[in-house]
Amino acid sequence: MAAAKAGLLPWLIPPSSSAATTAPLFSVAKLPGRGRKAEKDVSVSVAFNPSGNFDISAFESHDDSDKVEPPMPPTTGRYEVVIDNDSIQRLDLSPFQTATGITTPSLADPREYMDRTIGFTINYKREDPGDPRELSEYPDIRLWFVRLDAMYPWLPLLLDWRAGELARYAAMLVPHQMSLRMGVVFNPEALELFVMTKVFVVYPWLKRHGVPKPRLKTSDMARMLGFGIGDQLFDLIDDDSHHQPPTHSL
Repeated sequence: MAAAKAGLLPWLIPPSSSAATTAPLFSVAKLPGRGRKAEKDVSVSVAFNPSGNFDISAFESHDDSDKVEPPMPPTTGRYEVVIDNDSIQRLDLSPFQTATGITTPSLADPREYMDRTIGFTINYKREDPGDPRELSEYPDIRLWFVRLDAMYPWLPLLLDWRAGELARYAAMLVPHQMSLRMGVVFNPEALELFVMTKVFVVYPWLKRHGVPKPRLKTSDMARMLGFGIGDQLFDLIDDDSHHQPPTHSL
């Protein structure tokens, strides 16, 4: 597993020598104050406090003092996408297109949505009212979001982060468990790949549209999920783009 991980994401592995001067391209942020037990835990402070340790049994307790706090209220005036059982079952993306006005991905301008942001209301009627699963644990809801993400891969940047929409969105696409104390607990390797994929999509997209400080905005998105992006990675993306033929924007 370690060898495979190193092969896929070599910049995740810190330099073995203290004399190394090359800064890591990609790092994981940790929450302080969890003691020695938390040294192996990759925790991030977002709305649902997703954690990099997929085995949550060691961190569950009856102490309610450390429970994750609820997210902030939705941003006033945000684009609200309302979906229900019908649109979910038909994989119908028209509720998103109608609410946001984004019908053609290549014509979407990020500057029109970054301040106002986008959020989701999921009116899902459970077949069994006593079903304890969270919405992100229903396969049909997740499939709808998989299709949405395939059509609009830069969408995480435009979500209402302060209200927890980025964490909810990631939960629809990344394997996870639910914890009453910690909230969403992501599979760490899957979350790493998700974040890196979005970095490779969002950063060039912002540059194509002339958005100021594309590195900062992309880094902020990654940091919301607990990851830091080094300038060296952005330099590599820029260097590679100079050798690529022009392509149609997403």
